[in-house]
Amino acid sequence: MAAVPTALPPATEWMVPEQWQAVDCISDLHLSEALPRTFEAWATYMHGTVADAVVILGDLFEFWPGSDAVQMAFEARCTEVLRETARRRHVAVMIGNRDFLLAPDMLRGLGAHPLADPTLLRAWQRHALLLTHGDGLCLSDVTFQKFRAFTRNPDAQAAFLARPLAERVRMGVEGRHASEAGRSQAPPSGGWPDLDFAASVACLKAAGATKMVHGHTHRPGLSTLAPGFERQVLSDWDLDGASPRAEVLRLRRDGLVRLSPDAASRP
Repeated sequence: MAAVPTALPPATEWMVPEQWQAVDCISDLHLSEALPRTFEAWATYMHGTVADAVVILGDLFEFWPGSDAVQMAFEARCTEVLRETARRRHVAVMIGNRDFLLAPDMLRGLGAHPLADPTLLRAWQRHALLLTHGDGLCLSDVTFQKFRAFTRNPDAQAAFLARPLAERVRMGVEGRHASEAGRSQAPPSGGWPDLDFAASVACLKAAGATKMVHGHTHRPGLSTLAPGFERQVLSDWDLDGASPRAEVLRLRRDGLVRLSPDAASRP
């Protein structure tokens, strides 16, 4: 049987410092001014976590219109949380499908570490985790993959960023409303698209790892991709909806543990 080609580029390796005791992974906060409780929960967590590092695996924002968004009040509050947190602990940020216009230079200016997708995290000579947002492996959603390729095109990004900020914000709001309308519909037969398991395993093998951590699908939990290969799916955060949810996946020397944001602030 022919090998399945990897759907993601080669992983960038990241070795965490030996003295660290804990690394937190979160994703899919979809921060926006329309979700004040979610923002406050995130800000409180960022200021209070006892972890040595916070790794945000994509979709920190519901939509990021470009680096000049820091002129706007809510976006400025968010970036200040990142800046303040980065003064006290390591902050790494991977872009997602919602905030694909987060610029590495802007993140560095905030003191954050722009994280490549995928990244192989190695820790304490005992853990190797392949980190990815996850959208690049949802191969059955052909329409989305075409859109993803378009949004990652430098020419398309430059054309969008050439528009006035107010126009970009308006387009982002329209896109959010369309997305919310789509989520309110019944899922298709077989459910919403998930990662392609064969492609995910191929990426793990290429990176020399057996464990993947990702977000995007909003299906938190541990599952098996194939014998000997597993994934941990991160929770999305929504403290403003009818079913509040938020979770942190913490890597410690003895393994992975899921915590509430409040518990993440306790040793």
